[in-house]
Amino acid sequence: MASSEWYTINNVDELDTPALVVYPARVQSNIDLVKTMIDDVSRIRPHVKTHKSKDVCLLMIKAGINKFKCATIAEAEMLGMSRAPDVLLAYQPSGPKLKRFIQLIKTYPQTAFSCLVDNQITANSVSAEALINNIKIPVYIDLNIGMNRTGIVPDEALGLYETCTSLPGIDIMGLHAYDGHIHDSDYNVRRQRSDESIEPVLKLAAAILAKGYQEPIVIAGGSPTFPILAQRKNIECSPGTFAYWDRGYQLAFEEQAFLTAALVIARVISLPEDGKICIDVGHKSVAAENELSKRIYFLNAPELVFTGQSEEHLVADAGKDHHYKVGDIMYGLPYHICPTVSLYERAIIIEKQLVTGEWKTTARDRKITI
Repeated sequence: MASSEWYTINNVDELDTPALVVYPARVQSNIDLVKTMIDDVSRIRPHVKTHKSKDVCLLMIKAGINKFKCATIAEAEMLGMSRAPDVLLAYQPSGPKLKRFIQLIKTYPQTAFSCLVDNQITANSVSAEALINNIKIPVYIDLNIGMNRTGIVPDEALGLYETCTSLPGIDIMGLHAYDGHIHDSDYNVRRQRSDESIEPVLKLAAAILAKGYQEPIVIAGGSPTFPILAQRKNIECSPGTFAYWDRGYQLAFEEQAFLTAALVIARVISLPEDGKICIDVGHKSVAAENELSKRIYFLNAPELVFTGQSEEHLVADAGKDHHYKVGDIMYGLPYHICPTVSLYERAIIIEKQLVTGEWKTTARDRKITI
């Protein structure tokens, strides 16, 4: 491994492993790049689920990105702590979560918080809580465009939208459509599927406008379809993984030139038998929902063949007469960075090939203060 490799950490011997490390210069490069991929920075509404970091949020705000999306109350509070101007909780708050959401709105008045609804019961609950607390809550109708997880299908959503316009305590803002089921590596196939899925959303938006209502804001997409939806007008786009990127997206979406900016650093801790090595990166240290060969990729040991993983260990076949020794450092690129980040309470910062500090994974916890 040459010392000139971008990922090399010169004082890595000081670092306990496994450790999540982040390279801020590459994060900044990704933020700069995402702004060039769309005609107006106000149309970017990044999802913070990947990094869960106040430090990354502040970098984005400094770059002129003022709208954000999140999935948990903790992520929303992190954005409130960052003084983000506009935050969509892309989730339907119910029960205690709705009460926490109300408290969030009161605690961080400088941030405009909104949420999703996809049914009358939730809409009524949000309206009732808003009235009790003497506030107005902006809401978006959550649409199901093929993910089949949450949302109402666009053809059936006009009635719910109209009802929300008359509910006290609610300000209906627009439509939300997540297309996480579209992640084809073939760009042309992905474009075709994206065009097909967004068409009923745009048809619904036109019907709302034709009814005399204010033109609805449309928030759509994630990282795979971002470069496609960015070419359309009047759609807010919500990429998230771009901040750190990962091996999975690096291989699947070659048209997106983001830099991988987060690694898991590990060590060889045992040589259990001839040809085998054991590394201290178990499935408590890297996202393990993929098959064994697609969990982590060692930049300085790409030839390793993984044979087993448990909670704290990864066993690999290195071949007979391999050169690996106990204590060797492994620079691992996760295939799926989002759940990997959630496994670490902090990210170690690497600047000019040195450990220089840390970024807390602020929203890793389910609760910060609220």
